[in-house]
Amino acid sequence: MEHHHHGENEVHVTHAFIAGIALNFIYVVVQVIAGLKINSLSLLSDAGHNFMDVSGLALSMLAFRLTKSKSTKNYTYGYKKSSILISLLNTVILLVSIGAIGYEAFGRFQHPEQIPGKIVAEIAVIGIFINGLSAFLFFREKEKDLNIKSAFLHLFSDTLISIGLVLGGLLMYYTHLYWIDPLLSVVICLVIVWSTWNLLRSSLHLSLDGVPANVDIELIIRTVEGVEGVVSIHHLHVWAISTQENALTGHLVVSEKLSESQIHKIRQAVKRHLTQVKINHCTLEVESEKQQCMDEIC
Repeated sequence: MEHHHHGENEVHVTHAFIAGIALNFIYVVVQVIAGLKINSLSLLSDAGHNFMDVSGLALSMLAFRLTKSKSTKNYTYGYKKSSILISLLNTVILLVSIGAIGYEAFGRFQHPEQIPGKIVAEIAVIGIFINGLSAFLFFREKEKDLNIKSAFLHLFSDTLISIGLVLGGLLMYYTHLYWIDPLLSVVICLVIVWSTWNLLRSSLHLSLDGVPANVDIELIIRTVEGVEGVVSIHHLHVWAISTQENALTGHLVVSEKLSESQIHKIRQAVKRHLTQVKINHCTLEVESEKQQCMDEIC
């Protein structure tokens, strides 16, 4: 039953990615056509942002599929690590897009152009529904994978941006203050930074084989040392294989005069306990207290 439920989740996430990509690509086309027609920087910059999100969703879907890849002789973990690298690439692409938007906005502040705010607001209302619906599709699974969380955060921030564009468009329509258009572009840049900064740090941290955020080293040590027969654990290393799986290596120090069968049972017990603290794969070397003392002297 658990395997069946896991398969259903994979299908749900894949369908969510496909729906999100399709809906947002259509919206990008609408924004580009409208933005060029009325010469609105806020619509065009948001279209560029949304297009980056479409690309990001496609890359995230690719990463999600690659995490299911089987191991080979050359890639013994399969392509699981690609999910981390693609998450990092997504954030870098989004941050790079800020530069172009900000540069154009600076020029528009000096020479504001007359923009039909009502059309900006009407297009943005469409964005609220599309981005809101797309974000909702990922809500249930967002804490299970960094790329799914990335997709949710991008789409949720897009929904907030669309709300801002509606308000900005209405303000331009009623006040004729057209510097609001480049101001909205700057706000979009700030939202992009806010929504991607922590994701960038997380992706870079995992790319450098840092300890995953959902893993507590002290808890691991307490858990392992709580197993009967284990004296201590050292040479402990923890890293992420993918955005969903973590690995561990370590040296177990066990009581003296244990038989091979007892040591085997201890090792298996430790592995079972480690699955409860977010460790999916572990390699454990077992040594006695006497061996540890000799190693320390050496």
